[in-house]
Amino acid sequence: MTAQAVLDAARRAGLRIAIAESCTGGMITAALTDIPGSSDVVDCGFITYSNAAKQSLLGVRPETLAQFGAVSQQVAREMAEGARERAQAGMAVAVTGIAGPGGSEYKPEGRVCFGLSGPDGSVTETVEFGALGRSQVRAAAVAHALDMLLAALRTLVRSG
Repeated sequence: MTAQAVLDAARRAGLRIAIAESCTGGMITAALTDIPGSSDVVDCGFITYSNAAKQSLLGVRPETLAQFGAVSQQVAREMAEGARERAQAGMAVAVTGIAGPGGSEYKPEGRVCFGLSGPDGSVTETVEFGALGRSQVRAAAVAHALDMLLAALRTLVRSG
């Protein structure tokens, strides 16, 4: 299971993790904390569904939201960096997207933006999962976020 592998890799890297979630509403944090003993790795999870919460809890800048919108790599980066800073965690992952139903021509259903902030800096990416339905988009976003965390942690362990 990927969540268990993330916890094991974080232990090997000696890092605590913070999670910032919008469209997944706590599902990434739940996937990790469903595993007994996860408290030695998981520091906290921020569920920031509204733009106001993204700003007040994570420090996402109003200008970033105004210019790029909540579903953007720029906001995902600021969410991840804000979560990492506020939790004083070694690594943070963030997710913001359109789970559906709905979306627009410019931001379609199934678009999810990810941010990852760690000791080596921050990275972002956007994945177009497509109009799979709300539950499937959210599940796919959780799996992708865990995969991003795992890859980054394994890289740290190998280089450290």
